[in-house]
Amino acid sequence: MRSETLAPVANRGWITASIMLATFMQGVDTTIANVALPHMQGSMSASQDQIAWVVTSYIVAAAIMTPLTGWLANRFGVKYVFLISVVGFTLASALCGAAASLTQIVIYRLLQGICGAALVPLSQAVLLQINPPDRHARAMAVWGMGVIIGPIIGPTLGGWLTDNYSWRSVFYINVPFGVLSALGILIFIRDTRHGRREAFDWFGFATLSLAIGALQMLLDRGQLKDWFGSTEIWIEAAIGGLAFYLFVVHTATADRSFLNRDLLKDANCMVGTLMMFLVGIPLYGTMTLLPTMLQDLMNYPVVTTGLVIAPRGVGTMIAMILVARLAGRIDTRLVIMTGLGLTALAMWQMTGFSLYMGMGPVIVTGVMQGFGLGFVFTPLSIITFSTLPRHMLTQGTAIFSLMRNIGGSIGISIVEVLLAQNTQIIHSRLVEELRPDNPLARGRMMPAPYSLTDPSGVAALNAEATRQAAMVAYIDDFLLMMILVVIALPLLLFLRRPRTPAAAGAAVALD
Repeated sequence: MRSETLAPVANRGWITASIMLATFMQGVDTTIANVALPHMQGSMSASQDQIAWVVTSYIVAAAIMTPLTGWLANRFGVKYVFLISVVGFTLASALCGAAASLTQIVIYRLLQGICGAALVPLSQAVLLQINPPDRHARAMAVWGMGVIIGPIIGPTLGGWLTDNYSWRSVFYINVPFGVLSALGILIFIRDTRHGRREAFDWFGFATLSLAIGALQMLLDRGQLKDWFGSTEIWIEAAIGGLAFYLFVVHTATADRSFLNRDLLKDANCMVGTLMMFLVGIPLYGTMTLLPTMLQDLMNYPVVTTGLVIAPRGVGTMIAMILVARLAGRIDTRLVIMTGLGLTALAMWQMTGFSLYMGMGPVIVTGVMQGFGLGFVFTPLSIITFSTLPRHMLTQGTAIFSLMRNIGGSIGISIVEVLLAQNTQIIHSRLVEELRPDNPLARGRMMPAPYSLTDPSGVAALNAEATRQAAMVAYIDDFLLMMILVVIALPLLLFLRRPRTPAAAGAAVALD
């Protein structure tokens, strides 16, 4: 049976604009609220543990609902799932901005996560479906810009809005974008036939949801709760491990499972998804580390920090434009390898950061890393789904997005844990030699305001040792992320070269 596109070609531009508004809105929202948390905490009179639920509730809800996207789209149609998700996300954003208590904002953030989970995977699936195979590279370049650049500018936009208006504006900013996106989806996307009304696998969904939810809770609250020194973390780890085991056994043995087993048989889909998991670590890890390094150690204002980091997004845009032009002319695997190499080189150069550098090294490495990720993101999206049947696209893109987000969550947790631990370890080593009997710690070698005898001098000395130790800890994190990028390189050997556009078009026509 011939597959249908979602709309006439004449509407392709309007559809792309509508769904990219939703994608960009969701991408920005993953990071925009973080910088407003201190203001929200004061406004709500909440503790650090309580205000953390504003972030945790959104992450957990989105993670649990993402795998459900494929089944919902097949059951009810892409148009209506997409439309309800955008409307729900926009409404939840407005409610978050109007929240009068911590309980309300946590509930509304849960709703925001539930509705926002489908936006990224559905936008990717729609772009792949409304474009012929020879235009997939351009479509994925546009999609990748929204997915990557949104989280990059989120902290900058959030900081500016919070400083100039209030923390509520970081949620209200979604409303106009959401309204425009919903109108575009309603008008231009055509509903598709519901040809696959598969029964819902409640056990598979429940076990996978428990596993993902417990993992996200563990990762998000581990640092706050001192990891496995906390009973809560042990409970979450046990629930997550048991639920994942039950899900794997159920998927392998049940006649009908929530996860389509045909996805596991597609080598490109599995390897590409694993690579996206690894790429998600430096993508989100760097976005977490750089703002705090620049603001806490180098005393950059929020707006300046955003301006220094912004060129990273420019590098990504340039790379994606080039990738769209190179598609079909150069082996996709070679493009990905180049991107991973540039990303690893940028991370290696970041290990040379110091407290006395200017903005130049941050901007240069940011552009290089953004350029490298742009060379990875779009080609990897293309090759991952190049051999996947069209009826499995929505579930494939959902798992793809889920693994990117889980990789990001794990990456953020790893870098934060190592940053805290290494700062303490390196600080203890630095202060070991700061004692009166050390000749290097006396006289001219200890200029003001530092001193080993005056209390204010000791405090200044300790603060500088902490600052130096933190810089070394940041460098260690950058080195670790470089190693993870290098580890992803051998996986390219397991990817099959995508079919040529002509062959792919013939396969689609026969689908």
